[in-house]
Amino acid sequence: MMALNWLQIGLAKRDLQDMEGALEALERAVAETATNPVAAFAYAQVLFETGRNAVSAFERATALDPANPHLIRTYAAALAAEGEAERAQSILMDTLNQHPQWLDGHKSLATLRVAIGRRDEFDESYHRAIAALPDSLSLRLAHVHLLSTARAWDDARACVQEAIHRLGPNRGLEIARLSIESESNGPKGQDPNLFETVADVVDPGLDLCRVRHAFRCGAIDAALARAETYRNTRQARLFWPYLSLGWRLTNNPAAAWLDGSGDDYVCAIDLGLSLDELADLAANLRDLHTAQAPYLEQSVKGGTQTDRQLFFRPIPILQRVREKITGAVHTFLDDLPAPREGHPLLSPPRDRPILFEGSWSVLLKAGGFHSVHTHPMGWISSALHVELPSETNAGPAPAGYLQFGEAPPELNLGLGPTHQLAPKAGTLVLFPSTHWHRTVPIEAGERLSLAFDIRQPA
Repeated sequence: MMALNWLQIGLAKRDLQDMEGALEALERAVAETATNPVAAFAYAQVLFETGRNAVSAFERATALDPANPHLIRTYAAALAAEGEAERAQSILMDTLNQHPQWLDGHKSLATLRVAIGRRDEFDESYHRAIAALPDSLSLRLAHVHLLSTARAWDDARACVQEAIHRLGPNRGLEIARLSIESESNGPKGQDPNLFETVADVVDPGLDLCRVRHAFRCGAIDAALARAETYRNTRQARLFWPYLSLGWRLTNNPAAAWLDGSGDDYVCAIDLGLSLDELADLAANLRDLHTAQAPYLEQSVKGGTQTDRQLFFRPIPILQRVREKITGAVHTFLDDLPAPREGHPLLSPPRDRPILFEGSWSVLLKAGGFHSVHTHPMGWISSALHVELPSETNAGPAPAGYLQFGEAPPELNLGLGPTHQLAPKAGTLVLFPSTHWHRTVPIEAGERLSLAFDIRQPA
């Protein structure tokens, strides 16, 4: 078979999440055409995605395609994963010195620095690049977005003001300024007319901020009206959770149509894991918790989260658990009510292969918890509890519980949880990705879990 065919087969198997099959095919492709940069990159990428040592493969790939920014970014991630974080930073910084407007590179370096505990200098490359290119609007907006994600509101606000002083009035900077004012609950954070200066701008990200702002100001009807416009769009999954809040606040029966009554769409399934299997799973998961701090965009507070897809790793216990989980998801789908047109959980087809949008582990320390959030990239989300603190260490109930339905506290809506589940080791909890959920902090001990999102089928 020609090498090009092996490359195509490898990429197709990767798309189907048959990672071992993809690796085998791509290895053949590289063996038959050692100078093909696409095959070399794909092979290194799959090595990295499956948790294998990939640095040497990336070095061969970069020799063939030294100017490919996507390759350099993943090469740096592989170096960091294999304990060479300083070298990873050096490669990213060298490339950024040559290409200061490489926005993905800035974000990768900032993310790496947070993960290795260097939060105090996580955005240093942005400052350097802006000093070199002070008139670059894209650089300044990317920096502001990073600071906003990190909830470093004072720094974000200062960066916007500096950019306006340098570049003059600008629509993008005005949107950033207003979004920061709203999300940080600044002096005008309760002004219902805050976004009037950009009333003509139609943008999903801005509209999501407008919806949140309307809720914060008590303008429930306005929030609902704007969110409703996205029901039949590709961005609908961003807005369903907010429609749920608005419908509950207005006693609209659509809330029950969307979320069910109580725990209709929340299912707890015992995976039948033995104590030895749970111990094996816990030991392997703990080995993967190498980060020093949670990533900026995650809901984890007081703990860490693993990187890359857990279920792509050829670790026997993980693959056994993946198989059990796939069966549990099929059971969950079989037990759902009949399809409902337009419903985010019930309308997609249920006879397609189960694909994972992401799979990861979370280790929470004393005081750790998940803040209120949803999973807009998923269709069905989950929590598999693996190790739990004793009841004494966890604290009085509902410490450590998984709670659903509570509104984000920063919106000041006063909507508490609709239902909750006590965690149990070996029990998988499945629920719609649009459900608001959080975990209640534990007082002491550690809580180890595994989670994933199921990709919505096309």
